[in-house]
Amino acid sequence: MTAVRNIRAVTAKELYCYFASPVAYVFFIIFLMLMGFFTFMWGNFFEQGEATLSSFFIWHPWLYLFLVPAMAMRLWSEEQQTGTIELLFTLPIKPWHAIAGKYVAGCIFLGLALALTFPMVISINILGNPDNGIVMTGYFGSFLTAAAFLAIGCLTSALTRNQVISFVIAVVICLMAILCGFPPVTDAVLDLEVAWIPINTLVDFVASFSVVPHFQTMQRGVVDVRDVLYFLSVIVFSLFATAIVLRSKRSI
Repeated sequence: MTAVRNIRAVTAKELYCYFASPVAYVFFIIFLMLMGFFTFMWGNFFEQGEATLSSFFIWHPWLYLFLVPAMAMRLWSEEQQTGTIELLFTLPIKPWHAIAGKYVAGCIFLGLALALTFPMVISINILGNPDNGIVMTGYFGSFLTAAAFLAIGCLTSALTRNQVISFVIAVVICLMAILCGFPPVTDAVLDLEVAWIPINTLVDFVASFSVVPHFQTMQRGVVDVRDVLYFLSVIVFSLFATAIVLRSKRSI
């Protein structure tokens, strides 16, 4: 119960910090404007001739690539820059309580941003008869993608006190997580000569690290356990690494 209480307290503090400043509102406005632009202008929403959100979901990983690291870069970098991280470590709270609290607050924040896109769902239901089950699994996959990028942002934010450096590193890692399954990367792997590994196995192994195929499966309405485990693995590993980094800084 003490752990739950501590996590809840850190979560509440983080959410207050988000909404006590213009950061949350600017993020929501930019997020919704970009979603609308890419869906209706570049996604050819009306030209598809069917009630579907495929042109809406397809852009999510690319938007999260920049928006989520921008939101996450302050999580621990700001604490280190202002010196409040030392104060946090002196409180009767375990590091993983603080990590979980900050992460849960970030997930709630991203969940609210996604929830604000509800006019999209209303629109396709007015225009036609969509399969809302597919729409919900698409939202679920989108949230897991954002949550995975957020966990990576937590890790990079713990590595440095400079928020810009944290942002750049997170963008690079998330970009690598997106591009792993794309033809230029898989073609480069095909050119490798590894005697003790079948080349097709190696290509499949590299492609399995890509976020996009796992998200696209859910976008089609299929919730595969392997896809959920992929996202959970990224989240758990990143948060675990964050704990190790903060523990090492605490012992210095």
